[in-house]
Amino acid sequence: MAHECISVFDIFKIGVGPSSSHTLGPWRAALSFLRKIEDAGRLADIAGLQVLLYGSLAKTGHGHGTDIAVQLGLCGDDPVTFDVNQINPKIDGIRRNRKMVVAGKYEIDFDPVEDIDFLFEESLPFHPNALTFLVTFTDGEQIAATYYSIGGGFVVQEGEANGGTTQVDLPFPIDTARQLLQWCIKTGYSISELVMENEMAWRPEAATREGLLKIWQVMQECTFRGCHAGGELPGGLRVARRAAALNKKLLKGRTYTDYNSWIEAIRAGGAHFTYTLDWVSCFALAVNEENASFGRVVTAPTNGAAGVIPAVLQYFIAFCDGLHDDKILQFLLTASEIGSIFKKRSTISAAMGGCQAEIGVSSAMAAAALTECLGGSQRQVLMAAEIAMEHHLGLTCDPIGGLVQIPCIERNTMGAIKAITASQLALQSNPELAKVSLDAVVKTMWETALDMNSKYKETSDGGLAVNIPISLPEC
Repeated sequence: MAHECISVFDIFKIGVGPSSSHTLGPWRAALSFLRKIEDAGRLADIAGLQVLLYGSLAKTGHGHGTDIAVQLGLCGDDPVTFDVNQINPKIDGIRRNRKMVVAGKYEIDFDPVEDIDFLFEESLPFHPNALTFLVTFTDGEQIAATYYSIGGGFVVQEGEANGGTTQVDLPFPIDTARQLLQWCIKTGYSISELVMENEMAWRPEAATREGLLKIWQVMQECTFRGCHAGGELPGGLRVARRAAALNKKLLKGRTYTDYNSWIEAIRAGGAHFTYTLDWVSCFALAVNEENASFGRVVTAPTNGAAGVIPAVLQYFIAFCDGLHDDKILQFLLTASEIGSIFKKRSTISAAMGGCQAEIGVSSAMAAAALTECLGGSQRQVLMAAEIAMEHHLGLTCDPIGGLVQIPCIERNTMGAIKAITASQLALQSNPELAKVSLDAVVKTMWETALDMNSKYKETSDGGLAVNIPISLPEC
């Protein structure tokens, strides 16, 4: 297997909910497709566009906003900076006028109902999340390009090498947990220090620090916003948002307009078990309610699992005095390397591996990061990741109505709590006595993914999606 170079910024991406593979990935695929046409000097020659969605993208595409994402991508909008409050007005305008301004420059005829085709019964062999762009030029020529959204916002074009990541010469190439540990032993570095050394193959250390603090800022803002937003989630299931009510209850009705005052108030409430447990759940609910509302989130490593790492990081900040830039950087660097190993040796796509590939991986990442930040050894860090994933093996992905709401939002609370528990177990254990390695769990997860029935892989064809009375057709 060729070595795949994955940066911390490949694992943590700023984007828009509700799904990294079904929303952010197709959005980025559309942007990539437009860039290739623009590079060929043919952007002004586009006469018509069509989008074909296959497999999981077709089956849960409406609920995950895939049709919305590809339209915004074709308009040239950036998921990192686009004002999420303008999503509905823009999409409504395209639908109403049956016109689209491609790349923000050239208006063409485009009817989403006719020009986005959900091929429910068709799937391409490389990956369940596939989409094809068909373009017709004014001279009658037609071209097509197929992309695969392979999880976590990663996108590859058919025939593209290196999985869509940028290849660099890393001082410490890592594909497995064993290799990671060997490098740590050889250099004496912690995992986060080793990752930072690798990141400098892409950019100066100062740029990595700045970028990671921006990632943290988006996580922070998303959590705070979600803890203060009420109402119902969009999509038709009429799911009530719970984080704001829980936040208000825990703070006894007191309100805070800035993050630092809010965290200080949370700390002042003590650290007894049920209080801490409630706050971890609140943090996770907040992020994924924002995600389900087409809010701005960070893939960690996916959107559907975006609440686990912020929740555990907020726990570390609020209850372990972790509000220090260096500690936050340490947390994110460590977490990213664990996510990279799962991406390389298994999958972070629910359409390939079920929810174990999302919540399970995010829980392992968070457990490892918390363990290092609390002073654990490199072996204890890897042990924590192993424990967290071991108890997510086989977790299915069965979203009701194709929406990233039930059971997805609550699963983030479970993943966060398991991560904290796994970290505590590892910190109180001797890793030399462990019977199961992280590499063994990664391998087992992949084998489980291969054996799992496709109806439990983000298709809404099985599980809760077909057994709950309020389950709706795609809405």
